[in-house]
Amino acid sequence: MPQDPDDVTQADVVVIGGGVIGCAIAFHLMEGGFDGSVLVIEPDPSFAAGSTGRSAGGLRQQFSLVENIRMSRYGVEFVREAPARLAVDGDAPDLAFREQGYLFLATEEAMPALAENHALQVAEGARIAALDRDGLAARFPWLALDGLAGGAFGEAGEGWLDPYGLMQALRRKARALGARFLQDRVVGLVRTAGRIEAVETEAGRRVACGAVVNAAGAAAGRVAALAGIDLPVAPKKRQVFVFDCRAELGRPPLTIDPTGVYFRPEGAGFICGKSPEPEDDPDCWDVEVDYALFDEVLWPILAARVPAFEAIRLQSAWAGHYEVNALDHNAVIGPHPEVRNFLFANGFSGHGLQQAPAAGRAIAELIETGGFRTLDLSRFGYARIADNRPLFERGIV
Repeated sequence: MPQDPDDVTQADVVVIGGGVIGCAIAFHLMEGGFDGSVLVIEPDPSFAAGSTGRSAGGLRQQFSLVENIRMSRYGVEFVREAPARLAVDGDAPDLAFREQGYLFLATEEAMPALAENHALQVAEGARIAALDRDGLAARFPWLALDGLAGGAFGEAGEGWLDPYGLMQALRRKARALGARFLQDRVVGLVRTAGRIEAVETEAGRRVACGAVVNAAGAAAGRVAALAGIDLPVAPKKRQVFVFDCRAELGRPPLTIDPTGVYFRPEGAGFICGKSPEPEDDPDCWDVEVDYALFDEVLWPILAARVPAFEAIRLQSAWAGHYEVNALDHNAVIGPHPEVRNFLFANGFSGHGLQQAPAAGRAIAELIETGGFRTLDLSRFGYARIADNRPLFERGIV
């Protein structure tokens, strides 16, 4: 019988954070036959305010860094295999994957970068179609082409899924394989010169550990600080608005306008949003919705790009948090160079859901073998944070 998590005083691996990243780490460790104990500590197992459940659920390969492309390609492979890999007692999860693609629209000025990205994506095996204005008009007749020179459309392996469903399926399977999940909050890390000896929790527990993984999402910077480590990851509010449209548009992809405004189908309606400009994007823990953003910013851009959206009606909205890496908006994955048993799986900056399977596999490989085995993610290590060496990614939404 697995030990009751409430009685745990030692674990070979402690994962701090039970969102989709933490669950993916626990699953990949257990699926790979890890012979140690795995404990995931999460303060709110309902995930009412967590980033995963408030995600828009996107999955794409349209990035400019090869590591991001490869991570997301494993993500779609994993989602397709999920009914078999995550089944428990014959009960297979339905992740509601809608493979309708991403459509990045570009001005004349942005076309060279789009073409460069497209060449890399195709070389990596992604099915991305490069389109000129005529191609856009033929495939997406509902688009207004004003200011556009072309675009790139994911013909396969891109779309969106149920983020909460993926997290719960990973959690359920990890538990079935022997991982333990504890409802509590980590408030202390006991650090000696070169390692974390134990984690301390809000409920007064002290858990000795072999390795600690920071998978705390938007709170990752706070968790790292408990060990005296500076990690520039903070919560940034992102708002999602739900609207309906009477016109029939067929099966639109998730579409990103050159302004940064995006929209995609959701049930019988649509959702939309836009990341704020850096000067209007403070660290923020609240989830209050600013409805003026829809009226004053989003709707005029939507209506100009899709004439059918001139007569839309706002239905609802929600807000959640990106765990933004302020250095370069890319993930931090791997061990601390001095505190070797403290590993990062942080700063995904809006790409966490689609990169969770690859991040989970990478952390599992590091713990089990001491190195990356499937994908070399060493460029995403903490060293670039310490050295202030950002990795530039063009495909930030």
